Amino acid sequence: MKSLRERAADGLQVGDWFTIVRCFSDDDIRQFAQISRDYNPVHCDARYAKLRSFKAPIAHGLLTASLVTEIGGQIGWLATGMNFVFKRPVYAGEQITCHWLIADIDDRGHAKAEVRIMNAEGITVMEATTSGLLPGTEERECLKQMLSEGDLTNGAASPMN
Repeated sequence: MKSLRERAADGLQVGDWFTIVRCFSDDDIRQFAQISRDYNPVHCDARYAKLRSFKAPIAHGLLTASLVTEIGGQIGWLATGMNFVFKRPVYAGEQITCHWLIADIDDRGHAKAEVRIMNAEGITVMEATTSGLLPGTEERECLKQMLSEGDLTNGAASPMN
C-alpha cells in the first residue's frame, strides 16, 4: 500500500481519500497546551471539566484538528483556508479516525477537501472543510526525489491509507 506522500507524488485527483487513526494521550494534551498556551481548565483540570459536563479533561479542538494538517502535510497540500465544526469532545486515550476526501480541483490546482473525524463508536466529533493548493509538477518531482532518498525529513513516514 502506498503512503500518503507516495500518492501525492503520483498526483492527486477529485475523489482521492485518505484515512489516519490517532489516539491522543494525556501527555499530548499537556504538550499541546504548552505549545499553544491554551490552558483552558477544561483541557487541564478534571474538576473543571466535570463542571462543564465532561467526564474528564478534553483534547483541544485544534489538537483534534491537527489530523487535518497531518494529512495535508503528508500530501503537500498548501492550505489557504480551513473551517472546523467541533461536535463532540475527544478524551485522552480515545481512538479517533480522520477521513479526508478531495472534493474539487480547479485547472490551477486549487482544491477543496471535506473532512470528518469520528470516534471509535462512529460518532462524528469534528467536521471540516479545507481549501488549498496541490503540489504541481515540480513539487511532485521533488517529492519523488525525497522519497527515493528515504524521505528523511518526514517524521510520519509510514504506510497509511
